[in-house]
Amino acid sequence: MRDIVRQKTSLTEEIENILNEQIKLEAKASALYLAMASWCDQHGFLYSSEFFYKQSGEEREHMLKIFKYVNDVGGKAFSPEITGIPQDFESLKSVFIGGLEQEIANTQALNRVVDVCYKVKDYTTANFMQWFLKEQIEEEFIFRRALELFEVIGEEGVGTYMIDKKIPDIKYTHE
Repeated sequence: MRDIVRQKTSLTEEIENILNEQIKLEAKASALYLAMASWCDQHGFLYSSEFFYKQSGEEREHMLKIFKYVNDVGGKAFSPEITGIPQDFESLKSVFIGGLEQEIANTQALNRVVDVCYKVKDYTTANFMQWFLKEQIEEEFIFRRALELFEVIGEEGVGTYMIDKKIPDIKYTHE
């Protein structure tokens, strides 16, 4: 039987729903990055593979952070079902383009969560979400810098090898 304390929540149904949608988006991002890591691994891009394994883990951590928050404030978090993750990619560049697109979509989704929080005056959740928005600056920055490598180095000859080798060097230091 549920404890009486757990039956009360400060979350509106709308906020609980949108947070569960965000949980699913974070899980989907984790699964996508795992597929990208596998593709990179299979194609000999070992540095990019490690990058995407790390990204996958970070997205899972983000999912769990929101998941635990929902439960901690008395809501009900749902374990998402994830389907439709691509397993094959055209090129290393297309993998990074897909990663940037994923991060931009995630930033937009997080902004929608915060927008709803302000509309229903849930400042606690809006404050909680600020960490995720700040994190998105770093995520988008790293993917943009990676894509710049394709422009600067080029993909011809040993270009993709050189790009792959440079991926671990990309850091966000503008905090």
